[in-house]
Amino acid sequence: MKTFRLFATTSLPLLLAACSATVPPVKVEANTPPQWHAALPAAPADARPGLPHGGSVEDLSHWWQQHNDPLLVELIAAAQEASPTLSAATSRIAQARASQTTAGAALLPALDGSVSATRARSQPPTPTGSALQAGLQAGWEIDLFGGNRAALTAAEERLAGAQAGWHEARVSVAAELAIRYYQLCGCELLLAITRSDATSRAETARLAGLSADAGFQAPANAALARASAADANSRATQQQGQCEVQLKALTSLTTLPEAALRQRLASSPAVLPQSFLMSVDSLPANILSQRPDVFNAEREVAAASADVGAADAQRYPRLTLSGSVGATRFRTGGTDLDLTTWSIGPLALSLPVFDGGRRAANAEAARARYDDAVVRYRAQVRQAVREVEEALVTLQSTASRSDDARVAAEGYRNSFAATEARYKGGLASLVELEESRRTRLAAELAVVTLQNERINAWIALYRAAGGGWRTTQY
Repeated sequence: MKTFRLFATTSLPLLLAACSATVPPVKVEANTPPQWHAALPAAPADARPGLPHGGSVEDLSHWWQQHNDPLLVELIAAAQEASPTLSAATSRIAQARASQTTAGAALLPALDGSVSATRARSQPPTPTGSALQAGLQAGWEIDLFGGNRAALTAAEERLAGAQAGWHEARVSVAAELAIRYYQLCGCELLLAITRSDATSRAETARLAGLSADAGFQAPANAALARASAADANSRATQQQGQCEVQLKALTSLTTLPEAALRQRLASSPAVLPQSFLMSVDSLPANILSQRPDVFNAEREVAAASADVGAADAQRYPRLTLSGSVGATRFRTGGTDLDLTTWSIGPLALSLPVFDGGRRAANAEAARARYDDAVVRYRAQVRQAVREVEEALVTLQSTASRSDDARVAAEGYRNSFAATEARYKGGLASLVELEESRRTRLAAELAVVTLQNERINAWIALYRAAGGGWRTTQY
């Protein structure tokens, strides 16, 4: 018997060590490209080095203030204040922080207090007696195989991921609002162009009608001029409707009163910036590391790895220690009796014997979730690379087309002015004039549309680069 006890005592540490849980890698390779395939935009001379902002509200506002448009910054703040996406991200942070607290509590002893009072009377001549008891009970599970520590690690990783998700929500809302705002600005510029064109065509139709009534032009020319004026007026009305739609979208995003928003927009002229003050790192790995969604996916891999360790630890023995301290005051027949007790123990070791495969299944499920987290992380990296590359390609394309579009618009304006002068002098037909007018209008609309496309590409790049959020924030 003594030999058995000695063997059990000496071999127990070895048996426990042999049960150490194994976890998959916390970090995995994402296979990021060594360089961008699309050309990087030239950084403006006054661009600030580094990242657009450091994840703080103030720096984010400063980045959007680079175009000296306080209304844009105000609208972004209002949209973020009202955004359900940002509210949900804030809620996820609170839930993740609560989970972290719960997981951390499992590593500490639990202490419960109790108070009770009893009054009893037996058969005479035994007097009535009362008892007042108070006590503390403590319990602590010794984390032999790191299961509780692994659960805390998983909770910490998910909290960091939730915080990154909050920054992602802020950047997304800011980008969406900015796109809508600049679309409205571009729409108003297009509206001004179409209205000017409609006014010009209406004047041509009026003069053509007078000329036809006087017998100097054929009635067909007057009909063509009236048709052209009606077409231009319809186009201007359609453009105004599109601007109203954009305004409704801004009102919904910001929850500002529509009348107040209209007044603010009316006092702020529509201007489209030519470029954004933003530089892009030439190394894809550096850009991707500052994307909140990539960081969140990476943290989920680490959390899933810790979950595997926590699930594996449940398959091994558990060691718990308990204790108590109590005080009792008993009063009977005018006599008080105080009694204090304390105990340490038992030190209990529980061994899983049979659970129908439940613990093994939980561990297998945790490993499957880890594999899924790895796949999702790598897919998120690929998506991030794609978004950056697409934004860079669009920027390159719009930059190459911008000069040509401006030259074309200027040339068609000059051509129309010359054709109009010839028409007034009787050297050009109304058909020539209307054709030249259509060409000029299309070129002017193309310039504004291209500006909007380029702005959208800048905002897409800002968002694809993570909006300048940095993991050093945590």
